[in-house]
Amino acid sequence: MVSLGLVVARFNDSVTEPMAEAAREAATDRDAVIVDEVSVPGAYDSPLAADRLARRDDVDAVAVVGAIVTGDTDHDHVIASATADKLTQVSLDRDTPVTFGVSGPGMSGAEARERIDKGADAAEAAIDLADELD
Repeated sequence: MVSLGLVVARFNDSVTEPMAEAAREAATDRDAVIVDEVSVPGAYDSPLAADRLARRDDVDAVAVVGAIVTGDTDHDHVIASATADKLTQVSLDRDTPVTFGVSGPGMSGAEARERIDKGADAAEAAIDLADELD
């Protein structure tokens, strides 16, 4: 049985909470267990939480969910790029799968709501990687 850590960004929680629920359901459907769930302010804050979870002996993989919607500037692109880069670094540094279930950048709130399934995708990818790399 795969043991997961789940990181959930609270910013845009009308999107991220359903994403987290989709991740939880996907884990249950795949007979995986979420051993710890960490709530962070936003996607940008997720790498530290993912790193802490990835350090744990009882965590086989970490799934991260969040939503980055566009604003009046390119800030969403900066946040998404930095977050993806740092989460990749956590995965490589800890030799633990860390999956990127963060939707965006460049999307509206409505488009983000259409991508709630990315939460399930992140959990399923984490489970698949943990199984494959075990």
